[in-house]
Amino acid sequence: MQLPFKFILATGLLFLCACGGLKKQGAEEYIDPTIGNMAVLLQPTRPVMQLPNEMIRMYPIRRDHSDDQISGFPLQVVGHNQGTVFVMKPAIGVLQPDTWKKKLTYDRDLEIIHPWYYKTTLLDDSITVEFTPGRKTGMYRFSFPKQSTHYLICASNGYQVNGKQITGYTLFHDDVPVYLYGQLSTAAVTGLIADTLQYIRFDGAASDVTFKYAVSYVSLANARHLFDEEINDKGFDSFSEHGRECWRKVTDQIRVEGGTLAQRRSFYTALYRCHSRMVNIAEDSLYYSGYNKKVNVTHEPFYVDDACWDTYQALHPLRMILNPAQEEAMLASYVRMYEQSGWMPTFPRIYGDHPCMNGFHSTIIFLDAYRKGLKIRSLDRAYEGMKKNALQATMLPWKNGPAGALDSFYYAHGYFPALAPGEAETHAEVHDFEKRQAVAVTLGHSYDDWALAQLAAALKKPGDAALFSQRARNYQHLWNSEKKFFMPKDEKGAWIEIDPALDGGPGGREYYDENNGWTYLWQVQHDIPGLIKLMNGEKAVERRLDELFRTELGMPKYEFWHRFPDATGLVGQFSMGNEPGFHIPYLYNYVGAAWKTQKRVRELLDLWFKDNVFGIPGDEDGGGMSAFVVFSSMGFYPVTPGIPIYTIGSPVFSKVSIALPSGKEFTIIAKNCSVVNKYIRKATLNGEVLNAPFFTHQQLMQGGVLELEMTEYPDKRWWASVHAPE
Repeated sequence: MQLPFKFILATGLLFLCACGGLKKQGAEEYIDPTIGNMAVLLQPTRPVMQLPNEMIRMYPIRRDHSDDQISGFPLQVVGHNQGTVFVMKPAIGVLQPDTWKKKLTYDRDLEIIHPWYYKTTLLDDSITVEFTPGRKTGMYRFSFPKQSTHYLICASNGYQVNGKQITGYTLFHDDVPVYLYGQLSTAAVTGLIADTLQYIRFDGAASDVTFKYAVSYVSLANARHLFDEEINDKGFDSFSEHGRECWRKVTDQIRVEGGTLAQRRSFYTALYRCHSRMVNIAEDSLYYSGYNKKVNVTHEPFYVDDACWDTYQALHPLRMILNPAQEEAMLASYVRMYEQSGWMPTFPRIYGDHPCMNGFHSTIIFLDAYRKGLKIRSLDRAYEGMKKNALQATMLPWKNGPAGALDSFYYAHGYFPALAPGEAETHAEVHDFEKRQAVAVTLGHSYDDWALAQLAAALKKPGDAALFSQRARNYQHLWNSEKKFFMPKDEKGAWIEIDPALDGGPGGREYYDENNGWTYLWQVQHDIPGLIKLMNGEKAVERRLDELFRTELGMPKYEFWHRFPDATGLVGQFSMGNEPGFHIPYLYNYVGAAWKTQKRVRELLDLWFKDNVFGIPGDEDGGGMSAFVVFSSMGFYPVTPGIPIYTIGSPVFSKVSIALPSGKEFTIIAKNCSVVNKYIRKATLNGEVLNAPFFTHQQLMQGGVLELEMTEYPDKRWWASVHAPE
């Protein structure tokens, strides 16, 4: 039988009674999809049922964890936080025209949620709903009260029912076809109420109804093929158990010892979130592409649903360790998207590239993969697409398409021009709300162009390498040595006088992006030595980092959040709840103050990543933030994707063993590690003394042992030099 996770925690059992016998459970039982289901301000996480990186996703539609009513159960969540299709509700009794509007009351304490299994009871009508996901298929099981007339109701008339067979068709995002094929365990008939509300009524006295289905973006025939291939003869329990095994493989890849129960729950839940995107939509030999708007033939996966601004920093680098072959397939999908659309995407969704945020950070991901030895198919074509973006695509936030006048200014002058506070916009193509984000755009594209320069050099394109190396230094044009911030300039090259902590309108978007100037002070990951030089040396950087974490907001939080609602998870001016801050606590390692990195990382994990519904401090973005938790809990982090070096933090576990795809193992042993013992006194890598908090990707992938001796008080002598690797 299935037991609520709360019961497992309360009893401390890792062996559950199942089908009359004891069944050993693995680390997958630590996964709790409800962690973070209450947002600090903006989007909560959703308790997603899904197989790792597979297409079918489901979560009950509700506001967040505080909502005790469910609006419906989708058969498919098409995109991360972007829409559902084929939503149904179970019902009994007499149907009315407003039945669809009725929400379904449930008791969250009776809900069981695992990535591979979901169960809830709808209290008003005493209906139990269960769900388990497959790759392109899913299965619901509804238990209705005996002797009731029972239905599934839908808000559209797009379903055809023929006895036990259901077919359906709809459009997502106006142009993506979605086909449904399913089978019911009990024969049914369909009808309409008020011309729009469709119902499926079950004949006979059976109170339990199982609904198996497949979803295709290719055709109804392919949906039927997927159904026959994956789910046709499977029972609900065996299908769910297969899903559990899929997640057990994920959690078995990183085995931990020590730490608290809460830390293990937060860690493995974060690892689960890191497998929610990208998703493979290839249907055997076919896939629909939103980049050429047609069905294509393939012999490999085709992945969509990414957000490079959110995922380049930690999620893609984590996958390069755990599943480099899958990362290679994802990058191959990027190349195909370029070939089909003419642009290298940055936020690839199923319908095409989503114009979102700023920067061409897929360039950084490609460089990172190349330098870590991944096989990038059609690298020349990939470079062609990245170069085209850099020279011909607009850099305007939340815009796709060719470059315009502001981009031409950037090419000529090396910075994106800004407007003075209150000055009317002079370029109609600038997004009304997202604004120019002039400083953020300049800093972000400096990093992108650095990555492109490195790839150009590797591909023996010296002219390109020189051009983009020069553009990689554009961030220097906006360094204000008097204010000691990156500040905006106007088209004449004059500084625009602003308060970098507060100005720029909602989210600081006129100059920064979702965060203030304190966060963007550190957005030079590709040239940390250059940043140190701008700030007048290592000790000055260390003091400035201390200021960041200690400077008060200068106003009540509600006033600050009215201006910067994305800047959550605050510690001083530092925002843990938004992606641009992830690398910042690790920068102490680059200025000879490693103990401060150890202190800050542990504090941030403990403050903002609790194992409860409030346990994620900002928009999680489908693995972007969770990858920070996975890396930091293990004890290291990739500060500069594109440079295959990791920097050491402070592991929360006494032992971490990473099973590498090659069959080798990389182990981190933290002797005497505890909540108190967070500081490193001594380190060795494969028995050799490690006098710096850095090791390479190659050293990791070769397997070995990183051994840390932990202590209660800081050992400031360990890594007191300041020669960080470049």
